[in-house]
Amino acid sequence: MKIAIASENGMVARHFGHCPDFTIFEINNGKIVHTETIPNPGHKPGFLPVFLRDKGADVIVAGGMGQGAVELFSENNIKVITGAVGDVTDTAYQYLQGNLQSTDSICHDHQYENECGNHH
Repeated sequence: MKIAIASENGMVARHFGHCPDFTIFEINNGKIVHTETIPNPGHKPGFLPVFLRDKGADVIVAGGMGQGAVELFSENNIKVITGAVGDVTDTAYQYLQGNLQSTDSICHDHQYENECGNHH
C-alpha cells in the first residue's frame, strides 16, 4: 500500500493542488518501509489523480481539496482523506493506526482562482 500526502516542508499542505511536493509512504505489514518526496509536477485539471495513481498511491491525504479532485481520485480508486494537519510522517502513522479520519474538508469559495483544484 502507498499513502501519498500533499506536503510542504515536511508538513501536510493546506491546499492539495498547489502543494510544493508529495511525500509517498510505502507500507508493508503495517510499517513504513520506504519514503519518497517528489515535486508536484504541476496543477492541471485532472492530472494529479492519474499521476499519483501511476505512482501507486492507494490513499491521498491533504489539508483541503476541491470537490472535482475528490471525485477524480475516487474514479481512480484512491481513498481521499482531507482535514489533516501536522508532520507528514506522524500523519502517515495516524492513518496506519486507524486514527486519521477525513473531515470532508472540501474547498469551495476561494479568493484566488483555481485554488484547491476548483476551476471556475
